[in-house]
Amino acid sequence: MNDITSKRYSYRQAIAQAVVLASEDETIQSVLEKRVPKGDVFEFARASGLLAIKKTSDLIPDCHPLPIEQATIDYTVDGRQIIVKVQVSTIYKTGVEVEAMHGASVVALTLYDMLKPIDKELEISHIKLLSKSGGKSDFDSGFYGHLRVAVVVCSDRVTAGVYEDTAGKVIIEKLAVHGIEVGEYIVTPDDLDGIRRIAERFSSAGVDLLLFTGGTGLSARDVTPDAIKPLLDREIPGIMEAARAYGQQRTPFSMLSRGVAGFIGKMFVMTLPGSKKGVSETMDALFPQVLHVFDL
Repeated sequence: MNDITSKRYSYRQAIAQAVVLASEDETIQSVLEKRVPKGDVFEFARASGLLAIKKTSDLIPDCHPLPIEQATIDYTVDGRQIIVKVQVSTIYKTGVEVEAMHGASVVALTLYDMLKPIDKELEISHIKLLSKSGGKSDFDSGFYGHLRVAVVVCSDRVTAGVYEDTAGKVIIEKLAVHGIEVGEYIVTPDDLDGIRRIAERFSSAGVDLLLFTGGTGLSARDVTPDAIKPLLDREIPGIMEAARAYGQQRTPFSMLSRGVAGFIGKMFVMTLPGSKKGVSETMDALFPQVLHVFDL
C-alpha cells in the first residue's frame, strides 16, 4: 500500500453511481410495488451496499482501512433504469472514492441477483465516480510562483562549517513541489540581534515569504522565535499549533517546539524546526494550505 503517514486528516467525501437497466416495464413495476419474490429489493440492496462500503479494504488489497463516518444509498427510477447513487464521507488521511464505487457496484449486483428470476436480460452499466472532495488538492488554491521567497538557516554549527545544512534544502525542495522558487538562501549564527536584522532587511526588500529553520527549541542558543516574535505586527498562533499537533502524532517531543508565525508588515514569516525530519514534517503539515494567507 502507498505510504499515507505524512498525510493530514481532513473531511473527505465521494459520490459514485451505478445503473441497472431492466428489459421490461413490468420489472420496474414489481420493484416499486414490492412484488419481487425475493423481497424488498431496494432495502436488501441498500444493506448489502453499506456492508460493501465498510469492507472495501478487505477485498481490494491496496485500499487502506479507514473509518466510514457517513454513507447513504439512494435510488432514482428513470424509465427502465434504476440509478444507484452512493455517498460516503470520512475524516481521514485518504479518500473514499473506491469505497463509494465498491458500494455502488455491490448494490447493483444485489439488484441484479434479486431481479434475475423475473428479468433474464438485466444489465449493469455506468459504474463511475461522480465527484470527490477533500485532501491536499482542495486546499491548493492557486499559483504562487510569483512570490518572493527567502530561506534562512539559523545554526552556529552550520555557519562554522561543522555540519552541512539539510533542513534549509528540505524547505527548498518542498516549496518547489508547489511551484515556488526560493530567491535567497542564507545561513546565519544563532544570534538574536543578527536574526532580527535579517528579518527586517528582507521585509524592507519586499520579500513575501520568509522561512527560518533552526533555533526553535529550548537550549540557550535557540533564539529564533525570541528574535522574530517582537517584530510581528500580526501573529497567527493557529499555524504553529497545527504544526505541533501534526508532529505530536509522530513524536512526543513536538510539544517542545516554540515556533511562531505571522506578518511583519506585508511579509509572512514562519520559524520552523532545525532538524531535517522536523522541518519536513512541519512543511507537510502546513503546505499548501498555509499559502491561503496570500489570497486573503
